[in-house]
Amino acid sequence: MTDSEIDPAVRAELTRLRDSIDNIDAAVVHMLAERFKCTQQVGRLKAEHALPPADPAREAQQIARLRHLAESAKLDPAFAEKLLNFIVAEVIRHHERIAEDTRNGGQPTR
Repeated sequence: MTDSEIDPAVRAELTRLRDSIDNIDAAVVHMLAERFKCTQQVGRLKAEHALPPADPAREAQQIARLRHLAESAKLDPAFAEKLLNFIVAEVIRHHERIAEDTRNGGQPTR
């Protein structure tokens, strides 16, 4: 079926839904950027006080919390956990880099 064969009402509804998806995607990106700003501050604090980049107990708490939130929102908890694990892995990578930079006298290594 070509685009010209789609019912105009269906096309309009599809466009409306896709516009909403695009707006949500933009909001997700902005929220992730804000989250990473906060985790960068955590990374600097950890580095200044020689704390480890990862905190397995905190991560386990967050996974349990996010799984519960996902269930309440009718979202697959396994998907929410995978997403959080992906984000946490990136945060830990940032924290490791910050710690390394701090050990090198604040000079970025990359």
